[in-house]
Amino acid sequence: MQKIAIIGGSGIDDPKILENMQRIKKHTSYGPTSDLITTGVLGGIPCVVIPRHGDNHRINPSNVNFRANIWALKELGVTHILAPTACGSLQERIKPGHLIFIDQFIDRTTKRHQTFYEGHEVCHIPMAEPFCPSLRSLLVQRADSLKLEHHAAGTMVTIEGPRFSTKSESRMFRLWGGDVINMTTVPEAVLAREAGICYQPIAMSTDYDCWHESQEPVTLEMVLATMKANAKNVRNLLVDVIPRIQDVPCPCRDAIKTSVM
Repeated sequence: MQKIAIIGGSGIDDPKILENMQRIKKHTSYGPTSDLITTGVLGGIPCVVIPRHGDNHRINPSNVNFRANIWALKELGVTHILAPTACGSLQERIKPGHLIFIDQFIDRTTKRHQTFYEGHEVCHIPMAEPFCPSLRSLLVQRADSLKLEHHAAGTMVTIEGPRFSTKSESRMFRLWGGDVINMTTVPEAVLAREAGICYQPIAMSTDYDCWHESQEPVTLEMVLATMKANAKNVRNLLVDVIPRIQDVPCPCRDAIKTSVM
């Protein structure tokens, strides 16, 4: 049976959408998770919610224990992860408030553990298609039905952070083909693939980064204001989508079987 996790980003980690909630503490061989994990049920489907940045957003992106978070979800039997994430837009067509169901990423992180295999085993996990096509297709379908402004695909640039980009960096990412930019998709997506869990971000555009000359440079206040307005749409989407997720065979879960040397 499917078990769905929501890894909540900035403003989207409210466990109140679940029934029969319980908060549990989970320690892993990779250390503690970002915070207590909430378990419960949504639409008859067992669910788990974990706040990526901890309670009150107290953990910066580089210090998130991604391995502990993903491994805890694996141990809890999670089959699918939906990952809301705030992002800046690198393209005019992706306006603040829009949702983007990304299908690719460009990794610009430098400090993070990107694999569970650091001993005598080497894992070469395939990442040509880094996110779950089935989850993305379902999200696009339901966003259409709910009449939410969205984009069916896009490339996420993940930077180390916690600082925002310079104008030159932002322009460079646009030239590379980036559509949106954040600080958390990598290594979360990579670790989920190693753990054999289907993973799909729900990217929420909060601003135009700093490349857009006609817009004010991005600030934390700008990000939080747009996030607050968008949180309701994302919660409605999660409530609509989760009961429709099917526990069917998926390449995401099988890739690890042929990836370890």
